[in-house]
Amino acid sequence: MKISRHLARRLCVAALLATPLALLAQAFPARPIGLVVPNPPGGLVDTSARLVGDSLAKVIGQSVVIENKPGGSGNLAYQMVARGAKDGHTLLVSYSGYHIANPILMDKLPWDLKDLTPVGLVTVATNVIAVHPSVPANNLREFIAYAKANPDKLNYASQGNGSVSHIGTEIFKMQTGAHMTHVPYKGSGQAIADVLAGQVQVFITTPPSVMQHVQAGKLKALAVTGKTRHPGMPQVPTVAEAGLSNFELESWVAIYAPTGTPTAVLQKLSGDLKRAMELPETRQRADAAGIEVRYLSPAETTRVLERETADWTKAIRAANIRMD
Repeated sequence: MKISRHLARRLCVAALLATPLALLAQAFPARPIGLVVPNPPGGLVDTSARLVGDSLAKVIGQSVVIENKPGGSGNLAYQMVARGAKDGHTLLVSYSGYHIANPILMDKLPWDLKDLTPVGLVTVATNVIAVHPSVPANNLREFIAYAKANPDKLNYASQGNGSVSHIGTEIFKMQTGAHMTHVPYKGSGQAIADVLAGQVQVFITTPPSVMQHVQAGKLKALAVTGKTRHPGMPQVPTVAEAGLSNFELESWVAIYAPTGTPTAVLQKLSGDLKRAMELPETRQRADAAGIEVRYLSPAETTRVLERETADWTKAIRAANIRMD
């Protein structure tokens, strides 16, 4: 089979163009990788970052450094990475609560969604629908029926205006027709105290914050809001198992790079990240922390972001949610 001179030249040019990209990927990383965390130490995002950092270092044979940069509702860290070097050595550990809500709720951001490109989603954490024992419902169906029939009797807590628990509960109300009044708090501590005291009856929050109270019978856990049951509360059904198929509320953590990072580097990072999350010790550590490892490709991560952004935008506008 003969190849024309024109085609041969084109093939040679393509090969020459591809060679630097391939060499770039092979040489990456040339120095330690930094993971910028928008939260202080402790909690889902920081724990996920350290889980990723330790496992990724084993895969790539290079150090991974965690840099906690809290402040500005996460915007300091997002801005730092979005405006940083586009070489794959500085990455953002992104939290869904910031990545989705901030662009909707804040008029002026020091970063833009288009400034960041996904490497992959790494972990998720479910929430649990917890209620005070005085609520006359022993399962999710009974709770929804009671909330719809008694619009002035239930208050729900959140960690603050615009928080995951606030927006998530508003989505729950929209999808079920339940009636509840919002009571915002500054964090989980006082919210849990008031739910335990019965001053507020409902709190959709992370399992670790209420698990001990559920086990002691001080709160009732009606359902977890993720795809699977929580290992710390295996007796509590998922919302789908409890009869509500159209509601899910999970907090996720994903790794992002500055847009403009070379494609070859992004592909290598994504592949290395996938291998890191598949290591047995990664899953063991995540299980011990009550976190689910769930690697998703860059394209899948983008689809999750787009779907949840649409849901959150609808709930935020319907409930006229504003940041504190």
